[in-house]
Amino acid sequence: MKNSLALFSLVLLYTLTSCNMGQPEWQDLINGEDLPGWVQRGGEATFEVIDNTIVGTSVLNTPNSFLCTEETYADFILEYEFKVDPLLNSGVQIRSLSLPEYRDGRVHGYQVEIDPSSRAWTAGIYDEARRGWLYPLSGSEHDDARNAFKNDDWNKVRVEAIGDHIKTWLNDVPVTNLYDDKTSEGFIALQVHSVGDASREGTRVKWRNIRIVTENAEKYATETNAPEVSFLTNRLTEKEIAEGWRLLFDGETGNGWRGMCNDEFPEVGWEIKDGILTVLSSRDGEPRGRCILTRETFSDFDLKLETRLSPSTANSGIKYFVREYFWDDGGCTPMGPEYQIINDHPGLNEDQKMGSLYDLKAPENVRLNAIGQWNSVRIVVRGSHVEHWLNGFKVVEYDRESEDFDRRVAASKFKDVEGYGKIDGYIQLQDHRDEVSFKSIKIKTF
Repeated sequence: MKNSLALFSLVLLYTLTSCNMGQPEWQDLINGEDLPGWVQRGGEATFEVIDNTIVGTSVLNTPNSFLCTEETYADFILEYEFKVDPLLNSGVQIRSLSLPEYRDGRVHGYQVEIDPSSRAWTAGIYDEARRGWLYPLSGSEHDDARNAFKNDDWNKVRVEAIGDHIKTWLNDVPVTNLYDDKTSEGFIALQVHSVGDASREGTRVKWRNIRIVTENAEKYATETNAPEVSFLTNRLTEKEIAEGWRLLFDGETGNGWRGMCNDEFPEVGWEIKDGILTVLSSRDGEPRGRCILTRETFSDFDLKLETRLSPSTANSGIKYFVREYFWDDGGCTPMGPEYQIINDHPGLNEDQKMGSLYDLKAPENVRLNAIGQWNSVRIVVRGSHVEHWLNGFKVVEYDRESEDFDRRVAASKFKDVEGYGKIDGYIQLQDHRDEVSFKSIKIKTF
C-alpha cells in the first residue's frame, strides 16, 4: 500500500510538473490600482486606473500621449483587451523608443493600431513617427481581419514579437504577419491620439488584462495564415524562398548589374556600403557613374525594394522593360517606362511625382515618408497589367496594351521610341546626379 501511494505521488508530481512546463509564465503589467512601472511621455492626455482598467482620456490640442513601461522588452508575447470611443484613434506601442537625439525624445516605433473608423485597420502595424504604415489592411485579403473588430465593445489583441517576426491577432482572427529588423527591443506604451476637434475632447480608450510572456516566448509562438510582408534588409524569408523570390542585390557587390550600354559595373559614382547601394551625387563635379541595369531581362514579375533620397529635391527612378538604343552619333540611351522616385516639391507636374508612371500617368493615394526615411517600392507586371505601389498602397495602375496607354505615349516625348513599354527588357536604377540609396531589391517572376 505504501509503495502504491509513493508511486501515485511520483506520477502526480510528474504530471503537475509537465503541465506547468507546458504553460507560459504570464506577467501582469497592471496591478488594478495604480501605475507603478509606467511613465507618461508626449502629450497631456490623462491616464488613470478605474476598476482594474487603465483609462486614457483625450485632451484638446495636445500631441499624441503615451503611457510607457519603464522596462524594455525584446522577445515577448503580449495580450490585452481594449475598448475605444468610436471617435478616437489609438494604439499600443511595442519595441518603441524615446531618445534625446531623435526628435527631442519623440516616442517612435512599432504601433499595433486601434482604429474604430470605417477603415478598420485595427491590429495592423504602423511605425509611429518614423516610416509610417508597415502593414496596412488595405486589400481584400484583409477583409476577415477588418471584420473582426467590435466597435464600442471590448476587443482582445495578441501580439507575438519573436526575433524579427511580428504577428498580431484581433479577437482570435490573424491580422499581421510582418518581418522587420529595424528595432529589436523597446518599451510598451498605450497611446491616446491627439485631437484637434472640440467634439472629440474627452473621448476615451480603455485597456484591461494586459499581460506579457518574456521567458521562452518562442516556445509559445503560434502559426498564422495572415499575408506575409517583409522588410528584412537584403534577406529573404523561408516563405519568400519557397515562393520563388530572389535577391537582385546581395548587399555586398554589384553582381547581377552592369553600367548602361556597358558590360561592367561602374567604377565610380556608385557606392556599396553597410548593405546599401547608393548612387552618389555628381552635382558639384564629382565623377558620374551613370545608370545601372540588370544583366538579365524580365517580362512578368513582382519587384520590391526600398529607397531613400538625400535631403533635397533629389530625383531618380526605376525603369523597366528597358532597351538600350544606340544612335548614329555613337551615343546610347536606355529607354523604358519609369517608376518616378523623387522628393515631391512645388513645380512638378502631377505625372512627375513620386510613384508616377513618369510623364504618362499621375499617382493617387501617395503616402511619402519624410526626407531621409526609407520608402518601400513595388512594381507588379502580369501580362499587360502593370501596378506601381508605394509604402503598401497602390498608386498607379495601367494596361500597356490599352488604347489609353498608346494615347498617352503618343502625346509624350516617348512617342518615337519603338516598342516603348511593349517588350521584355532590363530593370534600371537611374543616376540623375542626386544621391539616392537602394536596398532589399528582390524579384519574383511569373
